[in-house]
Amino acid sequence: MGISIEELNSLQIDVLKEIGNIGAGNAATALSKMISKRIDMDVPKVNILEFKNVAELVGGPETEVVGIYFKVNGDITGSIMVLVDKKSAKMLANLLMGRDSNGDDLDEMDLSALQEVGNILSGSYLSSLSTLTNLNLTMSVPSLAIDMAGAIISVPVILFGQVGDRVILIETDLFEGTYHVKSNFFLIPDEDSFEILLKSLGVF
Repeated sequence: MGISIEELNSLQIDVLKEIGNIGAGNAATALSKMISKRIDMDVPKVNILEFKNVAELVGGPETEVVGIYFKVNGDITGSIMVLVDKKSAKMLANLLMGRDSNGDDLDEMDLSALQEVGNILSGSYLSSLSTLTNLNLTMSVPSLAIDMAGAIISVPVILFGQVGDRVILIETDLFEGTYHVKSNFFLIPDEDSFEILLKSLGVF
């Protein structure tokens, strides 16, 4: 069995939060380069929580959201899940494609753009994590779904098998002009991976 969230001390939690801060900053920089515009970012909120509580943090189980998923492989295993509400998803797609489309409906071009940005942001975060920990990490091709949050959070289990019950959450607010995108980035380590992650940081 790996380390549980109850066994994490304040130093270990602070280190995990710092990884989240650096990863979110690098992800915002990657997005800025992608669209050739300045992206401002509020200080990310980083928390460690139980997987079962994820839906409540994005507005409740019946809130419709866009989810982008990746399997993480290498020295630690698990999955990455990026959740955004439909309004933020549409704003992000508009920002990426340089257009101003009204409404929350997402067309095929929107979905393709969201998958691409999810790939870039997650890759940036994972690269930061790999650099800080000296762990070898890779991720799968992204999968995207639009559904109620309660259904969305079951997708990593369906796609990738059993996941751990502890989640690192990074809440990030991104701004560009009148655009405001609120994103929720989840790293969901498999059993034992928390312990490996902490050992690689010298805090276990």
